[in-house]
Amino acid sequence: MKQENTALQPAQNSTAAQDTLVEFRGVKKTYDGENLVVKELNLEIQRGEFLTLLGPSGSGKTTCLMMLAGFEFPTGGEIRLDGQLLNKVPPHKRNIGMVFQNYALFPHMTVAQNVAYPLRVRGINGSERAGKVKKALDMVQMGQFGDRYPAQLSGGQQQRIALARALVFDPKLVLMDEPLGALDKQLREHMQIELKALHKRLGVTFVYVTHDQSEALTMSDRVAVFDQGIIQQLAVVDRLYEHPENLFVAGFIGDNNRFKGTLVPVQGAQSTQATLQLPHGARLSGFNANNAQANQAVIACIRPERIRLLAADGASEYALRASVSGLIYFGDHVRVCCSIPQQDDCFVKLTLSDPVLAGLHEGAQVVLDINPDHLRIFV
Repeated sequence: MKQENTALQPAQNSTAAQDTLVEFRGVKKTYDGENLVVKELNLEIQRGEFLTLLGPSGSGKTTCLMMLAGFEFPTGGEIRLDGQLLNKVPPHKRNIGMVFQNYALFPHMTVAQNVAYPLRVRGINGSERAGKVKKALDMVQMGQFGDRYPAQLSGGQQQRIALARALVFDPKLVLMDEPLGALDKQLREHMQIELKALHKRLGVTFVYVTHDQSEALTMSDRVAVFDQGIIQQLAVVDRLYEHPENLFVAGFIGDNNRFKGTLVPVQGAQSTQATLQLPHGARLSGFNANNAQANQAVIACIRPERIRLLAADGASEYALRASVSGLIYFGDHVRVCCSIPQQDDCFVKLTLSDPVLAGLHEGAQVVLDINPDHLRIFV
């Protein structure tokens, strides 16, 4: 796998070193002594960024978060926070805030007492503690709820209290393990916007774990996509979406259409250019994302919104003929399901104002305009 220059490298200058808050150096983790859940992880987390660890269940993302929090220890390698080695430092001595999916609030304590708990264990008392609790509650717009108990709050309110508790002692770093997973869709989307705004306002470093790719794209500065204990790609969100580096990332981030075929030799073409021949003879051009070789079996991917749909008599240099097998209404757009010989169904996303919609029906013959700038070819 080709990785960007985001893996850990020796500091080139003091400025670069000062911008790095967390370093994973060759970190491994196994629970049974045989199978590595995390494999040779090298990662730098920059001060003040919102980094999301994204991946399916069992991919290693939560294990990385737990090792950073101190609830798990690495089998090998080093984890550093501001240059300090964390490998054997207990959680309460790391100056790291943590927000869990189930909030982990004490039911017998009031909201104010829950938020004050991290200060109490750190020996902060009196007016200083009261002032910090008030500031943290006001920060999450819960200043009027200090005397209530967790059972008297909604899920979204409990999530805010858990966040206030994680922020109250001014940590260097805040870790979040799927904190919005228990909320309904509408509230979850609202809290995503709130969390992103809070991060921007505070400038604290957030590391967030989720399996929800839309959540990751909405909130993050950068996203690390995990699979089988390895970071498959680490990039800013637009690059991750537009330029996936391998087939796993292309399939996991957003929707993608796939075309199976064989890479054909092209005389004089640049190494990044490639032509794909489909089994029924049609050809497509695209970007050779991970150095596929001529005559190899490959898969080409393109986003549904990147395909232009033309009428059957439409002319296109990159035409792929198909028949409409279904129309799915999504409220703000329509997805057109198209059948292509010897391929999986292909979906095209059209706005409601697209004039081509007027003539579409099941069985209609259409042309798919596949722009090479948006087609990525993978081994």
